[in-house]
Amino acid sequence: MNILAIDTSGPVAGVCILQGGEIAYEAAAVNKLTHSVNLMPMVEEALSRAGIDIADIDLYAAVVGPGSFTGVRIGVSAIKGMAHGAGKPCIGIDALEALASSVCMTDAMICPIQDARAGQVYGAAFTQGMPPVRVLDNMAEKLPDYLTKVLTITPADQKLCFIGDGVKPFKAAIEQELGDRAIFAPAHLAYLRPSAAAMLAWHKKEEACDYLSLMPMYLRAPQAERMRQSKLEAEKA
Repeated sequence: MNILAIDTSGPVAGVCILQGGEIAYEAAAVNKLTHSVNLMPMVEEALSRAGIDIADIDLYAAVVGPGSFTGVRIGVSAIKGMAHGAGKPCIGIDALEALASSVCMTDAMICPIQDARAGQVYGAAFTQGMPPVRVLDNMAEKLPDYLTKVLTITPADQKLCFIGDGVKPFKAAIEQELGDRAIFAPAHLAYLRPSAAAMLAWHKKEEACDYLSLMPMYLRAPQAERMRQSKLEAEKA
């Protein structure tokens, strides 16, 4: 089975091709161009390097969030279009689950966190496995509220391993709250690897759907909508 996986949910655009459960090609890029400009040339390069044609792809995978609203829409729309054109199935990949899958050989509670801005994180909790075993659903919360929820399901003697781009801005606060119970994944794992998304697609291929069923995962309303709602509430007050 050939799988094409893409991630545009964060600042790094990524593409991976999996062949028979093994990585045939992987690339990620950060530059001044938008994901909408970068993505299709990256897909074309991936196919060329893997030595296959778009018609050879059996399953299309997109990271559906949580993450950048615009970025997620770009990736989901691209995969929906390719899957529709090819008449092939697609699958949505949870960004937090993909981050958690990058942590291995640990007994710690795996806590993927992304910087959701406005003092919030997108977070969840997993134990190790492939796919990771979910123990806490995705959420958008202030860091203290997220940590409280994680601690309620974590044994007192278990460490917590944090991974994701939320580590850098919130590391000091996490250490202050958890002390030596907090451990952190290497910095190079802060951003989701497209191969992690591709491997999850391989392991969860039975969950594939048609292009019409592939939808973005938003944990909160876009900023413009939140500002509009706040304005309406202020006018009513």
